[in-house]
Amino acid sequence: MASSNVSSFLSIIGQGVKPNMFNVDIDFPAGFDEIIAEAGAGTSLASALGDNSKVELASILCKSAALPGSNLGVIEVPFRGRTVKIAGDRTFDTWTATFFNDKDFKLRALFEAWANSINTHAGNTSERFLPDGQGTGYMANLFVTQLEKDNTETGSALRTYQLHHCFPTNVSPIELAYDSNDQIEEFTVEWQYSYFTASKGKGGSTIKASEREGVSGVEVV
Repeated sequence: MASSNVSSFLSIIGQGVKPNMFNVDIDFPAGFDEIIAEAGAGTSLASALGDNSKVELASILCKSAALPGSNLGVIEVPFRGRTVKIAGDRTFDTWTATFFNDKDFKLRALFEAWANSINTHAGNTSERFLPDGQGTGYMANLFVTQLEKDNTETGSALRTYQLHHCFPTNVSPIELAYDSNDQIEEFTVEWQYSYFTASKGKGGSTIKASEREGVSGVEVV
């Protein structure tokens, strides 16, 4: 039987894992400058933000997020007066993150342009109707990294979750009011994704979008 004294507990939990130590990286779809121009967000925004700049902008303005979860369905089979339960199919929850609104609306414009490229407001059409493809798809990958509070500048990566084949389904409204004092505007974005994988360490906080070959496609460990 394991010891249950305070010293044993502290030796196991250490300093604990802090929920405010995290990093979110969003790999926007390939050719995203074209998406911005097509959706009317402006070519100046497209030229001002390179691939890594878009990733860093979303990362630094992310106020809150969540490590992804999943659910395993149950099949109930009647058998001789009893209900036998058998494992069913796995489903994955919607992933949501909250962002601060920067003064130039750059990040919100990026998300609006991404969603608009899937289904336009005016014409109910889709510039990017392929889910995933050679620079023409609307899906991308997201990375959520749990960091450790240590003596490094950004925090050491404890575990990285990669959400595969993501696309935004909701960009929330921003409420405006005369009596909203001492606040910074925020908005949430909801994504759908196919599944997630996880890896120990090697987080998105120190890996650029072009350097993630070691994280992509990893299995849960």
